[in-house]
Amino acid sequence: MATPTYTKTGAKATAAAKLDASVFGVSPKNHALLQQAYTAYLANGRQNLAVTKTRAEVSGGGRKPWRQKGTGRARIGSIRAPQWRHGGIVHGPTGMENYSQKLSLSAKRQAIRQALSLAAQDNKISVIEALEPKDAKTAALRSLLAKMSTTGRILLVVEHKTDELLRASRNLADVKLVQAAYVNVFDVLNADHIIFTAEALQTTTAWLHSEEKK
Repeated sequence: MATPTYTKTGAKATAAAKLDASVFGVSPKNHALLQQAYTAYLANGRQNLAVTKTRAEVSGGGRKPWRQKGTGRARIGSIRAPQWRHGGIVHGPTGMENYSQKLSLSAKRQAIRQALSLAAQDNKISVIEALEPKDAKTAALRSLLAKMSTTGRILLVVEHKTDELLRASRNLADVKLVQAAYVNVFDVLNADHIIFTAEALQTTTAWLHSEEKK
């Protein structure tokens, strides 16, 4: 399996890079594992910000509104009872909920293989010799990506996030920089184009190939 390869200046190379079939050629029977990994990624990044107050925490309501008997009205002990307007909330979020989802390491890696394989089938993957934008300038990186005819959301997979690459890419809204050891299903599925550096491709392949199911 081959994929387009570019020099560090953005010119198309004569020899195409080879993609390992055990990583980029996996054919999933269904997308259940991909969905599970995608949902787990979102759940594990969820911030637990929702908090409500119970009747004990809502201000006011310290006095019984009327006497227990003889008024003809329903008995009530506090105006902050849940059934009253401005009352406490029953069974609401406390801020202590745990929404994280666990996925085994082998399942995570298999899901990444499936996502990369789908991207390879759609010709979304290409390889560049190295990412070295001139003077770490955003304009230089934008020009390089344009020369490679990449559009939409772009995922740049590199061996290491250098200060130069971070500086060059942080102001490009549709470009995301990720290290080869941290490639995930969410980023791969949401990318319109994935660019690996030659070094990052070797790292990702070795990382995922080591878990190949026998």
